[in-house]
Amino acid sequence: MTGLDIRIVEHALQFKKPAGTSRGTLTEKPSFYVVARDLEEDGRIGIGECSLIPGLSPESAQRARLELKKLAASGTLDPKSMSLQYPAVRFAAETALIDLLTEGTGTLFPGPFTEGRPVPINGLIWMGDVADMVGQAEDLIARGFNTLKMKVGALDFEQELECLSAIRAIAPANEVTLRLDANGGLDDEDISVTFGKLERLAKFDVHSMEQPIRPGQWKKMQAICIGSAIPIALDEELIGVHDTDLRRNLLHLTKPDYIILKPSLIGGLIEANHWIDLAEEVGAKWWATSALESNIGLNAIAQWAADAILEHPAPLPQGLGTGSLFTENIPSPLRVMQGTLRMDTPAAPLNGTPQRWDYARILS
Repeated sequence: MTGLDIRIVEHALQFKKPAGTSRGTLTEKPSFYVVARDLEEDGRIGIGECSLIPGLSPESAQRARLELKKLAASGTLDPKSMSLQYPAVRFAAETALIDLLTEGTGTLFPGPFTEGRPVPINGLIWMGDVADMVGQAEDLIARGFNTLKMKVGALDFEQELECLSAIRAIAPANEVTLRLDANGGLDDEDISVTFGKLERLAKFDVHSMEQPIRPGQWKKMQAICIGSAIPIALDEELIGVHDTDLRRNLLHLTKPDYIILKPSLIGGLIEANHWIDLAEEVGAKWWATSALESNIGLNAIAQWAADAILEHPAPLPQGLGTGSLFTENIPSPLRVMQGTLRMDTPAAPLNGTPQRWDYARILS
C-alpha cells in the first residue's frame, strides 16, 4: 500500500514489577509503534507494533530503529517485500496494513471474538521462589484459569520439583492443565540427563514441555520428541527458520506434538499461517503466544488466533494474557476474565470514525 504518511513512535514498556525469565529479569523492554495515515482515504489510520525481547528477538533495538526509519521514509507498507531477518519490524508493518485495509478501526479480523466471544488462555507463572510461584498459581486459579504455564530449567531442579508438587497440591490434574516451558534449560551434553528430568517432571501430569533443549540441534530434538515422557512443543526452534523446505524438514524430522507461534519472532501472521499448514502435515497442533507486546500487538495476535481457531470445537488455550504487565500500556478493549481473553464492543467513535485507540496519546 503506497501514498502513506508513516510515523514511528518509540515507546519503552515498563513492567509493573520485575519479570523473571530464563534470560534474566526484565524491568522494561523496547517497543515501537508504526502509525500509518492514508492520505487518500479521509486520513484513515492503521497501527502496528514492533515489540522486542532482548536476548531473544533476532533484531536489536538499534537495528529495528534503522529498519523502521527506512519503512517510514518509503511511505509504503508491503510486508511481503520485507526481510524476515527483522521479524518484529515485518509484523508491525503487516498489522498496520491490515488495520488500514479494515478501515482503521482496530478490528483486523471481524468475527465472533471481536463481537464478544471469549478465547481460552493460559495463566503464566513468573519465575520466583517457591512461595512466590505457588502464590501466583493460587491467584490464577482464583481468577478462573484452568490452564497454567510455568517456566522450568533456570532454578535448582529439586526446587522446581518442590514447587510443582506444591502447585499440584492446590491444582489437581483433573481440574488444572499444567504446561511447562524450559526455554532450552534442560539441555545437557548427556541426553540421558535431559530424559531423566523429563521423566521426573512427567509425574506431575504435564500437558506439554516447550523447548526442552537449546534450538538448532535438530537430531537431538528428534530423539527427545520420540523418547520424551512429556509431549514436546517447539518454540524458539522456529525462530530464524525462513525457508519453506527447511521448515518442512524441521517438522518432518522432529515430529513435535505442538508448535508455539510468536508472530513478532517468526515474521508475522502470514508466516504463522504457513507454519500451521506445515504442522498439519505431521499432525502437530499449535497455539499462539505473545512476545510481551503492548495491547496494540496483543490485539492483532488475539484477533488472528481467534479467527484461526474459529472452526475448532475445543481450541487449545492461547498464551495471550500479557496486556496487564505494563505501567504505561495503551488503553484497550481487551479484557482477561475467568481464564479467557475477551473484547469489549468497539469504543465510541473518534471524530466521526469508529476507532479503538487513542491516537493523540500514542503520537504524543
